[in-house]
Amino acid sequence: MAENGTTERVLRLLSLLTSRAGWTGPELAAELGVTDRCVRRDVERLRSLGYPVEASQGVGGGYRLGAGRALPPLLLDDDEAIATAVSLRLAAGGTVSGASEAALRTLAKLDQVMPPRLREEVRTLQGATETLTGGATAVDGDVLMRLARACRDRVRVRFGYAARQTGPTERTAEPVRLVATGRRWYLLAFDVDRDDWRTFRLDRMTDVVATTWRFRDREHPDPAAFVQRSVTASPYRHVARVRVGRPPEDLRTLVPPGVGVVEDDPDGVPGWSLLTTGGDDLGALAFHLARLDAPLDVLEPPGLADAAVVLADALARVSG
Repeated sequence: MAENGTTERVLRLLSLLTSRAGWTGPELAAELGVTDRCVRRDVERLRSLGYPVEASQGVGGGYRLGAGRALPPLLLDDDEAIATAVSLRLAAGGTVSGASEAALRTLAKLDQVMPPRLREEVRTLQGATETLTGGATAVDGDVLMRLARACRDRVRVRFGYAARQTGPTERTAEPVRLVATGRRWYLLAFDVDRDDWRTFRLDRMTDVVATTWRFRDREHPDPAAFVQRSVTASPYRHVARVRVGRPPEDLRTLVPPGVGVVEDDPDGVPGWSLLTTGGDDLGALAFHLARLDAPLDVLEPPGLADAAVVLADALARVSG
């Protein structure tokens, strides 16, 4: 079963155990729509989270939640509680290793201290929600915190890095900010050996060590914008700059931040934008630009216009 389904089921099991003094295994299985074996696995998971689920054998046996799980009252208003629950649900299938278990533990605690009315609202929202987490790259939580502390303390870090073009290298950098795109985590840092600002993917970093070497603050580029440009242009063979006949706010709804950078038109023409994006194949770039369904003015590279002509001829043959 998917992680989101397992999380929802374990929370439901905890709710059932707190609703009355005891349940038999078949009763819980019927309520959850699973097998007795699945109930036993979920009970063990609750125990691993710190909940004293007691089991008894024989006639009249079953499961009950033991004492010792009293929690303080919830100190959040309705909107804050719902926002917290939704964020934890997303974290349960997120990009940080170990975060799903931590999120489940917190969700279970939050569920127990919510007022019944609010608990039902949150469960309704969770029950109607599915989360697509495919394609996300998980990073080690310890590495994430080590880099976060290095950013805070302004200390250099050393690490191995598996760059796409050069292969494994040893790097020394002065970290400034961590940037999360939803699929991956990046570090904006000053590369000491190359004397320039760089973007590093956390999932390509190994043996991260924070040194005792403190560095002085440098004037640095905007972290989010720098990372966005790096992930939309530099990894690709071709970088395209195209004027598009759509307003920037309109074009941004069609081009996600991880795909391209949308800016105001360099000529200041109302209703036009400048799009910077990348790709390894000019024909594929031309195809995706054509899907924007807007007037286009290719600034670079020169071969993109030729690729668009080839694409147009191919589509004409198909339609004919």
